[in-house]
Amino acid sequence: MDHPDAVSDAGTPIGLLASDGFSLAATLFEARASWRGNLLVAGATGVPRRFYRRFAQHAASRGFTVLTLDYRGIGESRPESLVGFEMRYLDWARLDLAAAVDRLARDEAPLYMAGHSFGTHALGLLPNHHLVSKLCAFGMGAGWHGWMPLGERCKVWLLWNTVFPALVKWKGYLPGSMLSLGADLPLGVYRQWRHWCRYPNYFLDDPFMPGIRETFARVRTPILAMNALDDLWALPRSREAFAQGYRNAPLVRRDLDPLEYGGRIGHMGYFRPEARRLWDDALAWFLSEHNGRE
Repeated sequence: MDHPDAVSDAGTPIGLLASDGFSLAATLFEARASWRGNLLVAGATGVPRRFYRRFAQHAASRGFTVLTLDYRGIGESRPESLVGFEMRYLDWARLDLAAAVDRLARDEAPLYMAGHSFGTHALGLLPNHHLVSKLCAFGMGAGWHGWMPLGERCKVWLLWNTVFPALVKWKGYLPGSMLSLGADLPLGVYRQWRHWCRYPNYFLDDPFMPGIRETFARVRTPILAMNALDDLWALPRSREAFAQGYRNAPLVRRDLDPLEYGGRIGHMGYFRPEARRLWDDALAWFLSEHNGRE
Protein backbone atom coordinates (compact mmCIF):
# COMPACT_ATOMS: atom_id res chain seq x y z
CA MET A 1 0.00 0.00 0.00
CA ASP A 2 0.96 3.59 -0.45
CA HIS A 3 0.88 5.85 2.59
CA PRO A 4 0.57 9.49 1.47
CA ASP A 5 0.90 12.26 4.00
CA ALA A 6 -2.34 13.91 2.96
CA VAL A 7 -5.54 12.10 1.95
CA SER A 8 -9.26 12.68 2.33
CA ASP A 9 -10.71 12.42 5.82
CA ALA A 10 -13.60 10.44 4.34
CA GLY A 11 -11.46 7.45 3.50
CA THR A 12 -11.56 5.41 0.31
CA PRO A 13 -14.38 2.90 -0.22
CA ILE A 14 -12.97 -0.44 -1.33
CA GLY A 15 -14.28 -3.89 -2.12
CA LEU A 16 -13.10 -6.72 0.07
CA LEU A 17 -13.59 -10.37 -0.81
CA ALA A 18 -14.17 -12.66 2.14
CA SER A 19 -12.33 -15.95 2.09
CA ASP A 20 -15.40 -17.68 0.61
CA GLY A 21 -15.72 -15.07 -2.14
CA PHE A 22 -18.52 -12.99 -0.56
CA SER A 23 -18.16 -9.31 -1.48
CA LEU A 24 -17.90 -6.94 1.49
CA ALA A 25 -18.06 -3.15 1.67
CA ALA A 26 -15.04 -1.60 3.38
CA THR A 27 -13.28 1.75 3.76
CA LEU A 28 -9.55 2.39 3.88
CA PHE A 29 -8.25 5.43 5.75
CA GLU A 30 -4.64 6.06 4.76
CA ALA A 31 -2.22 7.33 7.38
CA ARG A 32 -1.95 11.15 7.35
CA ALA A 33 1.17 11.34 9.47
CA SER A 34 4.38 9.36 9.70
CA TRP A 35 3.17 5.79 9.14
CA ARG A 36 3.16 3.69 12.31
CA GLY A 37 1.29 0.57 11.26
CA ASN A 38 -2.03 -0.86 10.10
CA LEU A 39 -5.19 -0.99 12.19
CA LEU A 40 -8.29 -3.12 11.65
CA VAL A 41 -11.54 -2.07 13.31
CA ALA A 42 -13.61 -5.13 14.24
CA GLY A 43 -17.05 -3.80 14.99
CA ALA A 44 -19.86 -4.86 17.30
CA THR A 45 -22.92 -6.92 16.41
CA GLY A 46 -25.29 -4.99 14.18
CA VAL A 47 -23.12 -1.86 14.03
CA PRO A 48 -22.28 -0.61 10.51
CA ARG A 49 -18.77 0.60 9.75
CA ARG A 50 -19.86 4.23 9.45
CA PHE A 51 -20.19 4.31 13.26
CA TYR A 52 -16.41 3.90 13.53
CA ARG A 53 -15.55 6.58 10.99
CA ARG A 54 -14.44 9.25 13.48
CA PHE A 55 -12.21 6.80 15.31
CA ALA A 56 -10.67 5.71 12.01
CA GLN A 57 -10.08 9.31 10.96
CA HIS A 58 -8.45 10.06 14.30
CA ALA A 59 -6.18 7.03 14.08
CA ALA A 60 -5.22 7.95 10.51
CA SER A 61 -4.25 11.44 11.71
CA ARG A 62 -1.94 9.72 14.21
CA GLY A 63 -0.15 7.66 11.57
CA PHE A 64 -2.22 4.47 11.27
CA THR A 65 -3.67 3.11 8.06
CA VAL A 66 -7.14 1.95 9.12
CA LEU A 67 -9.60 -0.49 7.58
CA THR A 68 -13.28 -0.61 8.55
CA LEU A 69 -15.79 -3.04 7.07
CA ASP A 70 -19.43 -4.05 7.07
CA TYR A 71 -19.87 -7.71 7.92
CA ARG A 72 -22.00 -9.72 5.52
CA GLY A 73 -25.68 -8.93 6.00
CA ILE A 74 -24.95 -5.55 7.63
CA GLY A 75 -24.68 -2.00 6.27
CA GLU A 76 -23.54 -1.89 2.65
CA SER A 77 -22.73 -5.61 2.75
CA ARG A 78 -26.43 -6.40 3.15
CA PRO A 79 -28.27 -8.14 0.31
CA GLU A 80 -31.53 -6.71 -1.01
CA SER A 81 -33.46 -8.91 1.39
CA LEU A 82 -32.42 -10.71 4.56
CA VAL A 83 -35.26 -13.19 4.17
CA GLY A 84 -33.66 -16.51 3.32
CA PHE A 85 -30.13 -15.09 3.56
CA GLU A 86 -27.96 -18.00 4.70
CA MET A 87 -25.00 -17.35 6.98
CA ARG A 88 -23.66 -18.09 10.45
CA TYR A 89 -22.60 -15.59 13.11
CA LEU A 90 -19.14 -17.18 13.07
CA ASP A 91 -18.75 -16.16 9.42
CA TRP A 92 -18.09 -12.58 10.49
CA ALA A 93 -14.84 -13.66 12.14
CA ARG A 94 -13.74 -16.77 10.28
CA LEU A 95 -14.49 -15.43 6.80
CA ASP A 96 -14.98 -11.64 6.83
CA LEU A 97 -12.47 -10.39 9.41
CA ALA A 98 -10.00 -13.09 8.39
CA ALA A 99 -9.97 -11.60 4.87
CA ALA A 100 -9.44 -8.10 6.29
CA VAL A 101 -6.49 -9.35 8.35
CA ASP A 102 -4.95 -10.90 5.24
CA ARG A 103 -5.47 -7.64 3.33
CA LEU A 104 -3.70 -5.49 5.91
CA ALA A 105 -0.97 -8.04 6.61
CA ARG A 106 0.40 -7.64 3.09
CA ASP A 107 2.59 -4.80 4.34
CA GLU A 108 5.66 -5.48 6.42
CA ALA A 109 4.31 -3.48 9.33
CA PRO A 110 2.61 -4.25 12.64
CA LEU A 111 -1.07 -5.06 12.32
CA TYR A 112 -3.22 -3.95 15.24
CA MET A 113 -6.88 -4.58 15.92
CA ALA A 114 -9.44 -2.42 17.72
CA GLY A 115 -12.31 -4.69 18.69
CA HIS A 116 -15.72 -3.60 19.96
CA SER A 117 -17.97 -6.13 21.71
CA PHE A 118 -18.18 -8.97 19.14
CA GLY A 119 -14.90 -7.71 17.71
CA THR A 120 -13.22 -8.58 21.02
CA HIS A 121 -14.45 -12.17 20.72
CA ALA A 122 -13.40 -12.43 17.10
CA LEU A 123 -9.65 -12.58 17.67
CA GLY A 124 -9.84 -16.12 19.04
CA LEU A 125 -12.04 -17.19 16.13
CA LEU A 126 -9.65 -15.97 13.43
CA PRO A 127 -7.73 -18.68 11.60
CA ASN A 128 -4.96 -16.09 11.10
CA HIS A 129 -4.95 -14.47 14.57
CA HIS A 130 -1.17 -14.87 14.71
CA LEU A 131 -0.89 -12.00 12.21
CA VAL A 132 -2.37 -9.53 14.72
CA SER A 133 0.29 -7.86 16.86
CA LYS A 134 -2.06 -6.43 19.53
CA LEU A 135 -5.77 -6.18 20.27
CA CYS A 136 -7.39 -3.27 22.09
CA ALA A 137 -10.70 -4.71 23.30
CA PHE A 138 -13.49 -2.20 23.97
CA GLY A 139 -16.45 -3.62 25.88
CA MET A 140 -15.41 -7.28 26.06
CA GLY A 141 -18.11 -9.29 27.79
CA ALA A 142 -19.73 -12.72 27.92
CA GLY A 143 -23.20 -11.60 26.81
CA TRP A 144 -25.10 -13.50 29.51
CA HIS A 145 -27.86 -11.42 31.08
CA GLY A 146 -26.90 -12.68 34.54
CA TRP A 147 -23.79 -10.49 34.55
CA MET A 148 -25.92 -7.37 34.08
CA PRO A 149 -27.51 -5.17 36.77
CA LEU A 150 -31.02 -6.26 37.73
CA GLY A 151 -32.88 -3.69 35.62
CA GLU A 152 -30.91 -4.41 32.47
CA ARG A 153 -31.04 -8.14 33.18
CA CYS A 154 -34.83 -8.11 33.21
CA LYS A 155 -35.00 -5.98 30.07
CA VAL A 156 -32.64 -8.26 28.13
CA TRP A 157 -34.43 -11.41 29.32
CA LEU A 158 -37.71 -9.94 28.07
CA LEU A 159 -36.20 -9.10 24.67
CA TRP A 160 -34.69 -12.56 24.14
CA ASN A 161 -37.72 -14.51 25.34
CA THR A 162 -40.72 -12.52 24.14
CA VAL A 163 -40.01 -9.55 21.87
CA PHE A 164 -37.27 -10.93 19.61
CA PRO A 165 -38.90 -14.34 18.91
CA ALA A 166 -42.16 -12.66 17.89
CA LEU A 167 -40.40 -10.20 15.58
CA VAL A 168 -38.24 -12.89 14.00
CA LYS A 169 -41.27 -15.10 13.36
CA TRP A 170 -42.97 -12.15 11.66
CA LYS A 171 -40.04 -10.84 9.59
CA GLY A 172 -37.78 -13.85 9.01
CA TYR A 173 -34.82 -11.96 10.52
CA LEU A 174 -34.24 -9.76 13.57
CA PRO A 175 -35.37 -6.20 12.69
CA GLY A 176 -33.09 -4.44 15.15
CA SER A 177 -33.63 -1.11 13.42
CA MET A 178 -37.31 -1.17 14.45
CA LEU A 179 -36.22 -1.12 18.10
CA SER A 180 -33.30 1.29 17.63
CA LEU A 181 -30.96 -1.58 18.52
CA GLY A 182 -28.62 -1.26 15.57
CA ALA A 183 -28.89 -2.84 12.14
CA ASP A 184 -31.22 -5.67 11.20
CA LEU A 185 -29.59 -9.06 11.78
CA PRO A 186 -29.70 -12.13 9.54
CA LEU A 187 -31.54 -15.11 10.97
CA GLY A 188 -28.34 -17.13 11.38
CA VAL A 189 -26.76 -14.38 13.49
CA TYR A 190 -29.85 -14.03 15.67
CA ARG A 191 -30.11 -17.77 16.33
CA GLN A 192 -26.47 -18.24 17.33
CA TRP A 193 -26.36 -15.04 19.38
CA ARG A 194 -29.48 -16.01 21.32
CA HIS A 195 -28.09 -19.50 21.93
CA TRP A 196 -24.73 -18.25 23.21
CA CYS A 197 -26.29 -15.67 25.53
CA ARG A 198 -27.81 -18.52 27.53
CA TYR A 199 -24.39 -19.45 28.89
CA PRO A 200 -22.46 -17.58 31.63
CA ASN A 201 -19.24 -17.88 29.59
CA TYR A 202 -20.94 -17.29 26.24
CA PHE A 203 -19.84 -19.58 23.40
CA LEU A 204 -16.93 -20.86 25.49
CA ASP A 205 -19.63 -22.99 27.19
CA ASP A 206 -21.42 -24.03 23.99
CA PRO A 207 -21.50 -27.85 23.74
CA PHE A 208 -21.94 -27.50 19.98
CA MET A 209 -18.51 -25.83 19.72
CA PRO A 210 -16.22 -28.59 21.01
CA GLY A 211 -12.59 -27.56 21.29
CA ILE A 212 -13.33 -23.83 21.36
CA ARG A 213 -11.43 -23.30 24.62
CA GLU A 214 -8.38 -25.07 23.17
CA THR A 215 -8.65 -22.88 20.07
CA PHE A 216 -8.69 -19.71 22.18
CA ALA A 217 -5.82 -21.00 24.31
CA ARG A 218 -3.60 -20.84 21.22
CA VAL A 219 -3.91 -17.04 21.09
CA ARG A 220 -0.75 -15.29 22.28
CA THR A 221 -1.62 -11.78 21.06
CA PRO A 222 -1.33 -9.09 23.80
CA ILE A 223 -4.72 -7.65 24.73
CA LEU A 224 -5.73 -4.40 26.41
CA ALA A 225 -9.30 -4.87 27.71
CA MET A 226 -11.11 -1.58 28.40
CA ASN A 227 -14.48 -1.77 30.13
CA ALA A 228 -16.54 1.21 31.24
CA LEU A 229 -18.07 0.96 34.69
CA ASP A 230 -21.40 2.08 33.19
CA ASP A 231 -21.30 -0.45 30.35
CA LEU A 232 -24.29 -2.52 31.47
CA TRP A 233 -23.68 -5.16 28.80
CA ALA A 234 -19.99 -5.62 29.55
CA LEU A 235 -19.17 -4.85 33.15
CA PRO A 236 -15.79 -6.05 34.46
CA ARG A 237 -17.31 -9.28 35.86
CA SER A 238 -18.70 -10.07 32.41
CA ARG A 239 -15.30 -9.37 30.88
CA GLU A 240 -13.67 -11.81 33.29
CA ALA A 241 -16.14 -14.53 32.33
CA PHE A 242 -15.07 -14.29 28.70
CA ALA A 243 -11.42 -13.30 29.15
CA GLN A 244 -10.68 -16.71 30.65
CA GLY A 245 -10.76 -17.94 27.08
CA TYR A 246 -7.64 -15.90 26.33
CA ARG A 247 -5.79 -17.58 29.18
CA ASN A 248 -2.45 -17.69 27.39
CA ALA A 249 -2.57 -14.15 25.98
CA PRO A 250 -0.93 -11.29 27.91
CA LEU A 251 -3.95 -9.36 29.17
CA VAL A 252 -4.05 -5.83 30.60
CA ARG A 253 -7.35 -4.84 32.24
CA ARG A 254 -8.51 -1.26 32.50
CA ASP A 255 -11.79 -0.24 34.17
CA LEU A 256 -12.96 3.16 32.96
CA ASP A 257 -14.67 5.75 35.14
CA PRO A 258 -17.22 7.41 32.82
CA LEU A 259 -16.88 10.70 34.72
CA GLU A 260 -13.39 11.00 33.25
CA TYR A 261 -14.79 10.79 29.71
CA GLY A 262 -17.64 13.25 29.61
CA GLY A 263 -19.93 11.60 32.14
CA ARG A 264 -21.17 8.61 30.17
CA ILE A 265 -19.69 5.81 28.08
CA GLY A 266 -22.05 2.82 28.17
CA HIS A 267 -21.65 0.04 25.62
CA MET A 268 -21.48 2.30 22.57
CA GLY A 269 -19.65 5.36 23.89
CA TYR A 270 -16.14 3.97 23.39
CA PHE A 271 -16.28 5.16 19.79
CA ARG A 272 -18.13 8.44 20.23
CA PRO A 273 -16.15 11.71 19.91
CA GLU A 274 -16.35 12.37 23.66
CA ALA A 275 -14.01 9.41 24.16
CA ARG A 276 -11.23 10.84 22.00
CA ARG A 277 -8.79 10.76 24.91
CA LEU A 278 -9.54 7.06 25.26
CA TRP A 279 -8.64 6.60 21.60
CA ASP A 280 -5.25 8.19 22.18
CA ASP A 281 -4.65 5.85 25.11
CA ALA A 282 -5.36 2.86 22.88
CA LEU A 283 -3.15 4.10 20.05
CA ALA A 284 -0.32 4.80 22.48
CA TRP A 285 -0.61 1.28 23.88
CA PHE A 286 -0.32 -0.18 20.39
CA LEU A 287 3.03 1.55 20.01
CA SER A 288 4.30 0.82 23.52
CA GLU A 289 6.56 -2.05 24.46
CA HIS A 290 4.44 -2.94 27.49
CA ASN A 291 2.56 -6.20 26.90
CA GLY A 292 2.51 -7.56 30.45
CA ARG A 293 -0.34 -8.77 32.57
CA GLU A 294 -2.18 -6.63 35.09
